[in-house]
Amino acid sequence: MMLKIPEVLSDAEVRHIRQLLDQTLWEDGRVTAGHQAINVKSNLQLPLESPIARDLGGIILDRLSRTPLFIAAALPLRVLPPRFNRYEGGGTYGNHVDNALFRVPGTDAYLRTDISCTLFLNDPDEYEGGELIVEDSYGDHRVKLPAGDMVIYPGTSHHRVTPVTKGVRLASFFWTQSLVPSEVQRRTLFELDSAIQHLTADHPDHISIAPLTGVYHNLLRQWSIT
Repeated sequence: MMLKIPEVLSDAEVRHIRQLLDQTLWEDGRVTAGHQAINVKSNLQLPLESPIARDLGGIILDRLSRTPLFIAAALPLRVLPPRFNRYEGGGTYGNHVDNALFRVPGTDAYLRTDISCTLFLNDPDEYEGGELIVEDSYGDHRVKLPAGDMVIYPGTSHHRVTPVTKGVRLASFFWTQSLVPSEVQRRTLFELDSAIQHLTADHPDHISIAPLTGVYHNLLRQWSIT
């Protein structure tokens, strides 16, 4: 399931993050590329050990924990600390699939990349190109969102970033391991949860709300890995 999530960050939070990103040093993004991606990746990244990256990542994780739409859609078990990239001067990232597993920094644990996440940190009119293109069975989906908005999509998807031919594109990217590994089951739960929320808003005393909520939780109990 691909889903756009608006206003994960406020305008003030975006400005704060942008100010810090303007003051830090970037490195070649191929440092963290996998075997397949290293030949198609041309961008800059904050070093993984950068204190600024850790601090800004903490801001994003805090906001995600207070974003109901992300929680409902992703059903997060773990979120890898956010990373940051920069595209300019023709920078691009060719078609690829993200690594299936990442080691959680500072631990021996691994995170399975069920869901890929891109959080945009500047507005579309600040750069030309730089669209995130995600492929699925229905074709290509082009994504270029306002600063502070995020898109999530299955980690199994082939995707790419088109060349940035003018200006600079800034984003945070990270992965989420879900309580429900199956993309189809996550979609079913999200659609059921959304329907319950709409029914509750329109008819708060409807007799079907309680049993439908029970179905949701029984499915979550059955499909969850914990």
